[in-house]
Amino acid sequence: MSKGKPAQRGALLHDDDFTIVAKYQAEYAGLVQYYLLAQDVFRLGRLCWVMETSLLKTLAGKHRSTVSAMARKYKATIDTPAGPRKCLQVTVNRDRGRKPLVTRFGGIPLKRIRTAVLTDRRPVMASVRRNELIHRLLAGRCEICEDTVNLEVHHVRKLADLSKPGRREKPAWMHLMAMRRRKTLVTCRRCHEDIHAGRLTKPSPK
Repeated sequence: MSKGKPAQRGALLHDDDFTIVAKYQAEYAGLVQYYLLAQDVFRLGRLCWVMETSLLKTLAGKHRSTVSAMARKYKATIDTPAGPRKCLQVTVNRDRGRKPLVTRFGGIPLKRIRTAVLTDRRPVMASVRRNELIHRLLAGRCEICEDTVNLEVHHVRKLADLSKPGRREKPAWMHLMAMRRRKTLVTCRRCHEDIHAGRLTKPSPK
């Protein structure tokens, strides 16, 4: 927000559209999923409008276009358990017959879920070099075990967190991120769960 109105985020203007939309969705989904236990979670509709407008202004600033033009370009309707929902969607086609990469903003029903499980994680605000993360996703391979399915991205807040004094021996994934000087690591779901559970990551089973 700026002067009481949704504003573009200049720090993201050098990222590609896929990364920008994915970042907004990660931040929005984190807040919504945290409050799904609340009876008045529907009030987050205001937050959705503010973040969507800010997202469209950021895309418009990147392409030197207008908010309405960006909305027309990326608007989509998806099916959810609560029925059809409108959202903004970016699709990146891939070669060799692989499924396209799809990210979207919105499309989350703001309805209370009594059985929701809260997982507290620090939101990742850091930006990456232009196209760098999307090219690594397009490679379609876990950077730990080289598996090719259910790929996700693991983040750390800053590189200094990888080498804090007094820390016990660093696991292999931490050595890898420190060596590459990257705050992100493309992993399969199994390796990502192992990292967060503090388990040793291991090669993909044959």
